[in-house]
Amino acid sequence: MKEYKYKINGNTYKVAVGDIDNNIAQVEVNGIPYKVELANDKKPVTVVNAPRPSAAPRTAAGEKVITAPAQTGSGHKVVAPLPGTVLSIAVKAGDTVKASDTVLVLEAMKMENAIHAGRDGKVASVSVAPGDAVLEGAVLITLE
Repeated sequence: MKEYKYKINGNTYKVAVGDIDNNIAQVEVNGIPYKVELANDKKPVTVVNAPRPSAAPRTAAGEKVITAPAQTGSGHKVVAPLPGTVLSIAVKAGDTVKASDTVLVLEAMKMENAIHAGRDGKVASVSVAPGDAVLEGAVLITLE
């Protein structure tokens, strides 16, 4: 039993609350037992079904549209700093870029991240397309 002390209009009451069964509580006030009926204020419970996560995007052939990190080739590689989806590509093969130029925009965690070239050079190849999902470290663009 939980015990409480209340002071009402200058009078002190020692109240002990016992078990509650079917909205009837066993209560003792200054040592005298009482059965107290509790108000039944039940509200309907709403059950929310959590949405299922969507499946990874696939090509028409059924292959996953996730580019794994590639480690081959020569030249400076612009890699994905975090996993995400390619929103837009601002360069094409043969373009000349400065180190601070934004070469593509990567969406990750509902935020758009501008990916910069990192050094001056000429775009040798673009390894991704808009809409591609990429992993951290995946080669996005190769510079000569």
